[in-house]
Amino acid sequence: MGKKLYITTAIPYANAKPHIGNAIDYLLADIWTRYQKQNGQDVRFQVGTDEHGNKIAAKAAEEGKTPQEFVDSMLSRFTDMMKAVNAEYTDFIRTTDVHHRAAVQYIWEKLQPYLYKKSYEGWYCVGHEAFFTDREAAETDGVCPDHQQPYQRISEENYYFKLSEFGPAIKEALETHKFDIVPEFRKNEILALIESGLQDISVSRSKKNLSWGIPVPGDDTQVMYVWIDALSNYLTVLGYPDQEGWREYWPADVQVVGKDILRFHAAIWPAMLLGLELPLPKKLLVHGHVHVGGAKMSKSVGNVVDPIEIITNYGVDAFRYYFSRHVPALDDGDFTWEKFETAYNNELANELGNLVSRISKMVISYQAGVVGDGIQAEHDSKPYHDAMRSFEFNRAIDEVWLSVRSLNQYLEEVKPWMIAKQQETDPDAEAHLAEVLAHAVGVLLQIATQLIPFLPDTSARIIALFKDGVVRGDPGVMFPKIYLHSTDPRRK
Repeated sequence: MGKKLYITTAIPYANAKPHIGNAIDYLLADIWTRYQKQNGQDVRFQVGTDEHGNKIAAKAAEEGKTPQEFVDSMLSRFTDMMKAVNAEYTDFIRTTDVHHRAAVQYIWEKLQPYLYKKSYEGWYCVGHEAFFTDREAAETDGVCPDHQQPYQRISEENYYFKLSEFGPAIKEALETHKFDIVPEFRKNEILALIESGLQDISVSRSKKNLSWGIPVPGDDTQVMYVWIDALSNYLTVLGYPDQEGWREYWPADVQVVGKDILRFHAAIWPAMLLGLELPLPKKLLVHGHVHVGGAKMSKSVGNVVDPIEIITNYGVDAFRYYFSRHVPALDDGDFTWEKFETAYNNELANELGNLVSRISKMVISYQAGVVGDGIQAEHDSKPYHDAMRSFEFNRAIDEVWLSVRSLNQYLEEVKPWMIAKQQETDPDAEAHLAEVLAHAVGVLLQIATQLIPFLPDTSARIIALFKDGVVRGDPGVMFPKIYLHSTDPRRK
């Protein structure tokens, strides 16, 4: 086995069902994991749920449950989503786990030199679980625009973390690539934020305002706020600080986050690690948001796309294909049902599915299912690997599709069916045909190998179909045409 690698995903808040952004976290991390495993690496891949806080407590009370009963009842929604997108994770963490709670209290103790207590008065939004300045509250007439709830005036004494002290060290780590952020423009956003000066942050709440959380060691009036609790999961899931083996995987090679939580992962999290005297993660991979027809997804507009609905109707590899090829890994992307279905029918069904079907049927009918010993194909795969290594997964799958299209074109130009007809009159036709079909199978197997990280089920089917150079049985239709959101052109 190669080096021990570690990739993480952001842990979603367990107060509502998972959304497309969570599914993209799992998908991107899974593509990277499968690619690394394919290249002989040992990978740990973390997922989990963030289970403390007022929103959870309020939701639990609404349903007549204890907070723990409520988060237990939500858990399967997240594990179902991970399974649905076919994410091969190795480690699952819940922030209510006994080991995590104890480890976070240990982290709090270790960060003691950077913690201090002070009084704070401000406008508090329960929905955000955050304070807002007088100016911010005045601009929205004292009502939170996101939650349509008036801010509450709260004065309380909390613990603060000296985030302001860590700006120069984080900046230096970013500039020397000890800690990196892709894409580059996201890294520049963080450098600009550090330049403007990081502010100390409140990391606890009074127990009377936040009861559902990890108690602050040595102060029973305070409960830890989300930052130290949730961000620590990336370490505690490995067994930090007391279980064997965590050092073999830390620092993380890649941490996958959405752009909306970049600041927490690029400022607060590295500051915590520096305070703990631990190495920083090597890379933050920051993905954008998925819009629907150019508009932001929102429950009130009713344009929220449910990944489970896509997977149920079109299959998991169709979901993985669209969101790895047609939504860039490093920027915002767009989804409409029409675009999705067009990609499914034209690219997956016509271009790839038909290609597999044509080649296997020709090998069966012209060569009794036996692939000859002709030239095995070896396309230049450097652009594919370069794209994979730079996390431009959409560019990598574009490279694979160039091979799909050029193989279709090759068959149209060489016309194996015509060569087959010439076998009665031309003594060289049989050898020529064997060579053409062996070449086609060789290219197709290379395509299937490069699709392993993206379309694991499809690639496995193609590889199994031509296993040992013999095609056994009818391959069936790989991607049956589906017209739920468009019209079958043959009916026009």
